Amino acid sequence: MTLQQLRYVIKAAETGNMTQAAEQLFISQPSLTNSIKSLEKEMNVTIFNRSNKGLTVSNDGALFLSYARQVLEQAELLESKFLDNKERKPHFSVSCQHYSFAVEAFVDVIHEFNAYSYDFTLRETQTHEIITDVSRRISEIGVLYMSSKNKEVISKMLEQYDLTFEELFTARPHVFITSAHPLASRSKISLKDLEDYPYLSFEQGEYNSFYFSEEILSTLDRRKNIKVRDRATLFNLLIGLNGYTVSSGVISQKLNGENIIARPLEVDEYMQIGTIKLKAQPLSTYGQAYMSAIKNHI
Repeated sequence: MTLQQLRYVIKAAETGNMTQAAEQLFISQPSLTNSIKSLEKEMNVTIFNRSNKGLTVSNDGALFLSYARQVLEQAELLESKFLDNKERKPHFSVSCQHYSFAVEAFVDVIHEFNAYSYDFTLRETQTHEIITDVSRRISEIGVLYMSSKNKEVISKMLEQYDLTFEELFTARPHVFITSAHPLASRSKISLKDLEDYPYLSFEQGEYNSFYFSEEILSTLDRRKNIKVRDRATLFNLLIGLNGYTVSSGVISQKLNGENIIARPLEVDEYMQIGTIKLKAQPLSTYGQAYMSAIKNHI
């Protein structure tokens, strides 16, 4: 068993396809396949289930990969400590719904390790994709919410992909509006108050079911609806159109500016916001640092 072989199996798990993995590793597909088969034989483990649709990680493979990542992480720390290897880049990825505290925690991790070079990814993306990103090891950690309306469906999907959910906090729904909004002086806002204003939400692509909606109470009928892809666009439209969106109430003036404020929404509902990860995969050093940072920010 070599470190190179461990890198090979991790890349194959991330892509779910031998051809794509070989291209990204700059080796031939037969060489990659033979190397992984040799490792499986040597370690007496079937890491991948192979089919015409590609690769899926077996139960034993998930455990093997969790140890492989730890071995590579420690090897990279050794190399950076004793070889001053500036070419070795640490890798870490998070997929999340559009939460400012998730971004701030990501920034903290980068500051904490202060590496000469790194290859980190923060994916503010759609709910279904967050779950599949973590299940396919594209991201180590996902950040999303559950409520009384979507909890059953989301929980079943997490179980299907062998993921675990850790609650960070439970929040009551809040309305995000601009500080110049006609309702900004209210201490609380009702759904009736919002009827004449545009409702802004994040588009969920082909999984545009209310179960995957990033905004709670998405099943309500609203006269004015605007769907967007990214947070900056949503806030720009919110300011330009006196629109609103519904979220947790946790907001960062540093990232979103002082013009965006949160007001409690008068509804009997909750948002259980938390992180997801693979059950069989211990968190890396970067993952542990991220979890510590995100808890500090909330």
